[in-house]
Amino acid sequence: MSPQHEMYRTERVLARHLEDTDFDAMFAVYSDPGAMTWVDDGSPIEREECARWIEVTKKNYAERGYGMSALVLLESGEVFGFCGLVHPGGQEVAELKYALLREYWGRGLATEAARGMLQYGLETLGIRRVIATTAPENEPSHRVLGKCGMRHLETVPDADGDLVKTFVWEAGEG
Repeated sequence: MSPQHEMYRTERVLARHLEDTDFDAMFAVYSDPGAMTWVDDGSPIEREECARWIEVTKKNYAERGYGMSALVLLESGEVFGFCGLVHPGGQEVAELKYALLREYWGRGLATEAARGMLQYGLETLGIRRVIATTAPENEPSHRVLGKCGMRHLETVPDADGDLVKTFVWEAGEG
């Protein structure tokens, strides 16, 4: 990995740009029905869709300078998940997204990665406002977002009529 692809490090996590070699790790996360319960429509993705998301991420790097990142466990070098600042559907405000292999849930790694991403967004990219959206029932993510300094903004129906909780983080708050 070239040094320019590293985004940030925390105590246990390295976040870096996605690479083609991350396909298997990304597919392991995004094809797991349990891990996908709270992502998009709750369905695992197919291999072709996974490859497309890596291409979308590369395009985001080229156009915005950021996007989804691979999360690497420093002690082992294993890619255990993904975290990033993205703009779904071209929305103006950056949105924090993350997903981890299930075996890494409950260890505080999502919180560590998300905090690192918010700090990276502020200090490196100058992003001062970030949102995150979750299903109202996704209490583990609500806890992660709260620990990162995000606050609940609103709960509204999305385009499909499903309720979505929106959280917001703004530099200088809290």
